[in-house]
Amino acid sequence: MSLNDKTRIPEGINAGVSPARQQTMLALLGNPSSIYDDQCQPVTNPVLKKLIVLEDVGPFKVTGLKPAVEDMKLVFSRVAAVRPDLYASLGTAGMLCCRLVRGSATAISNHSWGTAIDLKINSELDRRGDGLVLQGLIDLAPFFNEQGWFWGAGFRTEDGMHFEMGEERIRELHKAGVFGTGVVAPAQVLSMGDRGTEVVKLQQRLNAFGAGMIIDGIFGVTTRAALTAFQATKGLVPDGIAGKKTLTALGL
Repeated sequence: MSLNDKTRIPEGINAGVSPARQQTMLALLGNPSSIYDDQCQPVTNPVLKKLIVLEDVGPFKVTGLKPAVEDMKLVFSRVAAVRPDLYASLGTAGMLCCRLVRGSATAISNHSWGTAIDLKINSELDRRGDGLVLQGLIDLAPFFNEQGWFWGAGFRTEDGMHFEMGEERIRELHKAGVFGTGVVAPAQVLSMGDRGTEVVKLQQRLNAFGAGMIIDGIFGVTTRAALTAFQATKGLVPDGIAGKKTLTALGL
């Protein structure tokens, strides 16, 4: 099978790896920009700027968060040693880009922190949202998962070109003091801007209680409103954040 053949997403991807939550990113790395829309904006956060580097990661150069760039060097060195054909096919559509998640008015893309990258196989960019992915990306995903990165094929709207530092990896680096000291990691909750399988489950449970929303896997304004209403009916703090008590009340 060619690296550029389109195929279905395999079972068992992203085992033990979760997409980084927006509240975690904001708390540990700060807000990258003062403006967000669907276009790339510059990083305006002076602290974050100091962690942004332009470096060669093997098959190409990238601009991104220093720890993420170092992770990619490790990933690509393993790929080169085991799959030189796959390594030779790799290209990129970019890493650092302060913008919103495509199709969302609230979710900040992890590209904004320089912790995500879009990859090409033999100059081909995988089409987002068609449920099929390039074979080369399937072959590449385990290398990124091993390093604690989440593959975007696991999002509700498939994004096979996309790889990002996972929640667990971000917290691991914070614990090691990579992002500095003095900041306490936030509780692991679901809030505005999050997306992925856990948000899908949250939306499904809210619908089971009568919310009637579209299941898109993105925690946006509609999800927050439905969650706030649910919390109010259960005597919980109506803050629109799915913490332990709220998730328990939802049966999650």
